[in-house]
Amino acid sequence: MYTTVQRWGNSNAIRLPKAILETVRLAENDQVELIAEGGFIRIQPVRRAPPSLEELFAGYAGDYACAEADTGTLGREVL
Repeated sequence: MYTTVQRWGNSNAIRLPKAILETVRLAENDQVELIAEGGFIRIQPVRRAPPSLEELFAGYAGDYACAEADTGTLGREVL
């Protein structure tokens, strides 16, 4: 597949076809790393590991108390 380097503001850009993005599982706003080596440019997805439990609960102070919420009735629910 061929494409063209084109001007985009003060920079240059390459449009990536949807089929290519789907193949490598990339979407709009995903981060990529550009690597120039041996006369080639490699575009590599930045894959982050899921956060650990410690990271998920880092700001948790332990003061949450669950409570019931009355959502009302919508139809013929049996109460």
